[in-house]
Amino acid sequence: MATEDDMPSSANSGGAPRSEETATVTLTIPCTPEYVGTARLTILGVASRMGFSYDQVEDIRLAVGEACTNAIERAATSGAVGPMITIRSHIDPARLTVEVEDHATGPAGSGVDKLRPAAEIDGMNSQELGALLMEILVDEVTVEPAPGGGTRVRLVKFANEA
Repeated sequence: MATEDDMPSSANSGGAPRSEETATVTLTIPCTPEYVGTARLTILGVASRMGFSYDQVEDIRLAVGEACTNAIERAATSGAVGPMITIRSHIDPARLTVEVEDHATGPAGSGVDKLRPAAEIDGMNSQELGALLMEILVDEVTVEPAPGGGTRVRLVKFANEA
């Protein structure tokens, strides 16, 4: 269920948050493919409220979907039963930071090997392709072990400077 933590009252009124306001929106979903669309819709709403362009919102939405899909694949590989995915959207005037955290015990990806020739894309597995796509779509991608097991993927998209 999506919750808005520390959301200022003016941001809850339907307008975009003022430049000095920060907030965190948290969504926890089952680690199954049926709920990836819910994660994508949630991030669409968050990014749209921040004033990102249509193309930027779509890029963020797609990157979050890839992060969730990779978590689902790790859970399936590990045989984990009933894992959950937690998506935290940290809204800041300068950037949107989205953390996609799972507790699946499969191997965590390490991001994209930037030294790997693009011609080798045919040999990549789906998680490597997803990581490459995330690198292309957002400004920063970090993949690290989550506390207590699993993986945390941090996606950062910087706000446009006016």
